[in-house]
Amino acid sequence: MNPTSERAARAFPIQPADRMQQLPTQFFAKLVRKANEQIAAGHDVINLGQGNPDRPTPGHIVKALQGAAENPLYHKYPPFNGYLFLKEAVAQRYREDYGVELDPETEVAILFGGKTGLVEIAQCMLNPGDVCLVPDPGYPDYWSGVALAGARMAFMPLTENNDFLPDYSSLAATDVDKAKLMFINYPNNPTGASAPLSFYEETIRFAARHGIVVASDFAYGAIGFDEHKPVSFLQVPGAKEVGVEFYTLSKTYNMAGWRVGFCLGNREIVRLINLIQDHYYCSLFGGIQEAASVALTGPQDCVSELVRVYASRRSALYTELDRIGWKAKRSQGSFFTWLPVPDGYASEAFADRLLNEAGLVVAPGVGFGEHGEGYVRLGLLSSEERLREAVRRVEALNLF
Repeated sequence: MNPTSERAARAFPIQPADRMQQLPTQFFAKLVRKANEQIAAGHDVINLGQGNPDRPTPGHIVKALQGAAENPLYHKYPPFNGYLFLKEAVAQRYREDYGVELDPETEVAILFGGKTGLVEIAQCMLNPGDVCLVPDPGYPDYWSGVALAGARMAFMPLTENNDFLPDYSSLAATDVDKAKLMFINYPNNPTGASAPLSFYEETIRFAARHGIVVASDFAYGAIGFDEHKPVSFLQVPGAKEVGVEFYTLSKTYNMAGWRVGFCLGNREIVRLINLIQDHYYCSLFGGIQEAASVALTGPQDCVSELVRVYASRRSALYTELDRIGWKAKRSQGSFFTWLPVPDGYASEAFADRLLNEAGLVVAPGVGFGEHGEGYVRLGLLSSEERLREAVRRVEALNLF
């Protein structure tokens, strides 16, 4: 670059759009940075703070992709809304697992992972100044979509006294009157709670009465414990009239890096999701779509085995927690556990001490919202031995 060009480059101010200034702080980027600093310093770190599945994608799904990648049809642009065979595959899975009938052509949208859809629906449904009801604690990417839409969040507290379910009767009437969208998420991230059928029935009545679209985040729908099968929002009569469900292959089949998700249910919302995606990108690589259809329609033994592994890890972890006196309510689903911090600690300070003195990464509850304060989230995403070792490291700090 010549001197004149260099001076011009320095002098030209980059002015980002206002929406870039309104995005929430990525709390967990700081968590990752702290963990990486400890690892770079040579410490043996047990990372239970992130939600990244630790097991590989089942072999038959990988082989399906390997074969599909050679198909020259998939070397071209895919259909904008994705291949019908993948939509038919997820409709089949919902019919077999939940007794839910879906029209593949009008009630299924293919997503670049569930996270994408959770951000897109806010952009589809909310105008600047509109209100979105958001669980607290809850998945932080709900906040991102609301911020990009220029809308406002009203939080629904999830407390242990109410089994980490929102109490709609406690919400401010002014927020409910202005709300156009709400997020629910069971099995829940971060609390590990599940929701009964009656909760979804109540939610549908509430949403219909107030004209609020329901976005059910069912990312952990395959993972339930103690012979408890998680309930799908779409199982309840009236669900399709008021909302949609977001489903992903990331957790069910250890396909987090494949980025395959779905928006399912209300036809108009599905149409809007497809429309906004038309302006962002074409659909997923066809080979991935074919492999995803194999995952959904093939043998489901791999899913049962995965749930068994998480159940065994959960048992090992809570047995050790009980032994050292760290008392916590058992998680009912997902691969997360939600543990109270010791008296006298804020969640981030407690997480920092575990990292610095025990080489253990946990997610501070405050990162999921104000009502997450007082808890930390641990993932069942390491071997039973490493989970036991993690608790032994905490035990050595004499906190309980």
